[in-house]
Amino acid sequence: MLTWSDEFDGAGGSAPDPGKWSAETGGGGWGNRELEYYTARRANSRVEKGNLVIEAVQEKFTGPDGVTREYTSARLKTEKLFTQKYGEFESRIRIPKGQGMWPAFWMLGDNFPAVGWPACGEIDIMENIGVEPGKIHGTIHGPGYSGDDSVGAPYALPSGSFADDFHVFGVEWEPKEIRFYVDGYLYETRTPADLPAGTRWVFDHPFYLILNLAVGGKWPGNPDASTKFPQEMLVDYVRVYSRK
Repeated sequence: MLTWSDEFDGAGGSAPDPGKWSAETGGGGWGNRELEYYTARRANSRVEKGNLVIEAVQEKFTGPDGVTREYTSARLKTEKLFTQKYGEFESRIRIPKGQGMWPAFWMLGDNFPAVGWPACGEIDIMENIGVEPGKIHGTIHGPGYSGDDSVGAPYALPSGSFADDFHVFGVEWEPKEIRFYVDGYLYETRTPADLPAGTRWVFDHPFYLILNLAVGGKWPGNPDASTKFPQEMLVDYVRVYSRK
């Protein structure tokens, strides 16, 4: 049963629905040495032609906190607006391309403010780094298995780039099992048995959704002379279902 969705069918140039999304802002690197400043401006996030556009722009920008960055982008979340425990979570996305680009569709546990990361749990439904245009990653993070020690797997297209067209990225999340899909194809299943010895499964409480487009960072590396700006991440829809 469909429990929540955004089809991004609002007026061209309008803000993402404030009843569904809030913009996280700042340029502090986000724990990953990222180079962008996330803003709430329409230049970086807006609805156009039935899609959410998250746009990374190469421009000098100084935020209200005094931090200056050479790139801007956007990071949208449903925290305090929508959370769900278990179910199906999917989005149809056309990612950008280029060295240093890092688009993601992911989830964080709603107890993040109380317990912090990674104790809250993180489910990365789709991450891509520009140096791997035909590959995405599905990953879980928790206490004792986060960052470089996270538990995940890649999925590679038979040919071409994920930036060439839209693809549907999703997870089916049940007690003690999370399954990762691309275009309906199951490529990864994770259970508590996959965790390092002595660590715990932290995926039994509500999570919220995040869509973002990072520029640079420890994993993708920085943009170089080959990277063209602006770059766009286009999101056709996000849909969440409950399972019986």
